[in-house]
Amino acid sequence: MAGHSKWANIKHRKERSDKKKGKIFSRIMKEIISAVKQGGPDIKSNSKLRVAVQKAKDANLPNDNVDRNIKKAASSDTQDYSSMTYELYGYGGVGLIVDIMTDNKNRISADIQIATKKCGGTIATPGAVAYNFDRKGLIRVPKTAAKEDDLFMLATENGADDFAVEEETYLITTPVEAFLKVKEAIESTGIKCEEAELAMFPKTWVEVNDEDADSNITLIEWLENLDDVDAVYHNMKV
Repeated sequence: MAGHSKWANIKHRKERSDKKKGKIFSRIMKEIISAVKQGGPDIKSNSKLRVAVQKAKDANLPNDNVDRNIKKAASSDTQDYSSMTYELYGYGGVGLIVDIMTDNKNRISADIQIATKKCGGTIATPGAVAYNFDRKGLIRVPKTAAKEDDLFMLATENGADDFAVEEETYLITTPVEAFLKVKEAIESTGIKCEEAELAMFPKTWVEVNDEDADSNITLIEWLENLDDVDAVYHNMKV
């Protein structure tokens, strides 16, 4: 299987700080609440909740916090969260996909408009950017955790459609429907995934000059810092 370009080209990565870690915890809690609202508090019958709880475990979020939010979500007084996607054009024709989870659509709409006024870029019509992206499962495993041939066979036998070797990690991509199966198969052998999520992969890349690249990074970082934004994907060739 052919290797992908480095993940840094797909999802802008910043150094993790205590502030960002807290934001990750907050997003996981929102996913747990949303999963309970949609499918109930039983983790065995609610696959979305099972994924969210596993994310919490992977992020070392205390079990008490998880249990408390599951109970909280079961209450009718707790506000549900909606998943949304905004599509934007950055500088040089670069496309951006912004994944959002919010309890206030008007607030995030205003925040996105402020971002484009401050940093540039334009809000695209739905579908104008998304057609150039595919949503897939992404699993990253440290090289020190597994042998390449063994991991390759395990991943492909369970439905993975791509396997790439990076400097320090193996990068596995899967169809959305095979994501959980591949992840659980890997973890059942005692291997801990460094990263596991559903993500957007561009079909084509856009080359830009250094000035446009810097401007796009500024816009991406502004968007990533919004409380309701879960992830920002782009097709800028870095």
